[in-house]
Amino acid sequence: MKTVLKVALTCIFLSISGLTWADAEILKPFILASKTTGALDSVAEATKTALTNNGFELVGTYKPYNNAVIFIVTNDELKKNAANSEHGGFGAAQRVSLTKVGNEIQVSYTNPVYMANVYRMKGQLENVKGKLATALGSLESFGARGMTANEARSYHYMFGMEYFTDPSILATYKTHEEAVAAVEAGLAQNKFGVKSVFKIDIPGSNETLFGVALKGSGNQKAQDDSYIMSEIDFKDLKSTAHLPYEILVSKNTVLAQYARFRIAINFPDLAMMGSHSFVNIMNTPEAIRKALKATVTGASE
Repeated sequence: MKTVLKVALTCIFLSISGLTWADAEILKPFILASKTTGALDSVAEATKTALTNNGFELVGTYKPYNNAVIFIVTNDELKKNAANSEHGGFGAAQRVSLTKVGNEIQVSYTNPVYMANVYRMKGQLENVKGKLATALGSLESFGARGMTANEARSYHYMFGMEYFTDPSILATYKTHEEAVAAVEAGLAQNKFGVKSVFKIDIPGSNETLFGVALKGSGNQKAQDDSYIMSEIDFKDLKSTAHLPYEILVSKNTVLAQYARFRIAINFPDLAMMGSHSFVNIMNTPEAIRKALKATVTGASE
């Protein structure tokens, strides 16, 4: 009787608020596919095979630090959804990570439905989520207490901080082709600690997505992927699939999500102050913006 009453009250709430069951589902940034043992390289090869056998295209591999491997994948559905959404290029890829913790290897991936909503895409990418689950498994979602689709679509970390609609404008060129060429040239030089990991051209739109590795030491430590993750990725289940960062060429403009949004979407529960908190990487958002801008323009600020 109590269960029936609870379901009835939930239905009434959803009806009054205009939500659906899908809207009310709690979404989290990452999905743990499996836990296994063995050599990391062997598990990585098996993971790549499983992904390609299930229709995913491997566009990049990133090893940000010891005992961590990240595969970046896409497929036709991801690219089509990206082309149909404003700045949808940010959602054209999914990231799959293998992280060795002790004797155990965690295989995880970004939650496509969560990402589709934080990037305000038209499609929910449920099919992509299902294909990743078929390829790799699906034990549990993790990375945050979670939020509904509606909450994810309007997410920002706190008052005064950036939404998805507040990207950093890194540079503007005469044409899309010129902008892409400038990004490629800057990444090839790797002059400012920013190096290419992957590139995806999105058919049906004038958008190209780049994934980048961020390295830095000394005065540039705040932009370094390894340093940032050592501060924020401290829980038992590792959020390694947060990496790599992205640059989007949209028409003739080069964009990047500002780090107060880009980091927060994958670590929304991270405390503002204290150990393992945003205050420990307070210089990171500007450090990343400046490094990305310098890379695509050829000059530091």
